[in-house]
Amino acid sequence: MADLITLGNAACGIGSILLAFRYALEREREVLWASIALLPIALICDFADGFVARKRRSSPFGGDLDSLADVISFGVAPATLGYALGLRGGWDALILVIFVSCGVARLARYNIIADSMKTATGKVSHYEGTPIPTSLIVVGVMAGLFGAHVAPDALTGWRVGLVLHPASLMYLASGLLMVSRVKVPKP
Repeated sequence: MADLITLGNAACGIGSILLAFRYALEREREVLWASIALLPIALICDFADGFVARKRRSSPFGGDLDSLADVISFGVAPATLGYALGLRGGWDALILVIFVSCGVARLARYNIIADSMKTATGKVSHYEGTPIPTSLIVVGVMAGLFGAHVAPDALTGWRVGLVLHPASLMYLASGLLMVSRVKVPKP
């Protein structure tokens, strides 16, 4: 059951990506709102699959499946959303690649060290680096800009060899926090 919920997380992420592509082509605002709306639904699935997995015995398959779904929904989908909204300068693209790569590295590191971080109760006491779902904060800011009719690419892009839009720096900060050594208490 937990694995089916995890696949729901992945499906929401893939749907968000496809809708962001459609928005980039057709510029239909309701399409982008649907793309954005799927990501909190993916988060609900992410919480629900963890709850169900804890009630039943989780498996290594379920853990890896969860990480792959999270990369789609909280890594690739937010990056695609940023690109669809106009973060298309050369530096922007590099930052979006770094953002997704940091999410992948963060999940891989967690999967490797989670067992060594378990307390006597068998639970992991904290995360090292911010969890990848925190990328929804960036999505929220981008949604706010979109709702205010402020396209991120309308914010003056800086030309430093290639174009860099200030909004892409949120993605860079989010990615770097994911791979940082910051300890985040796990609820």
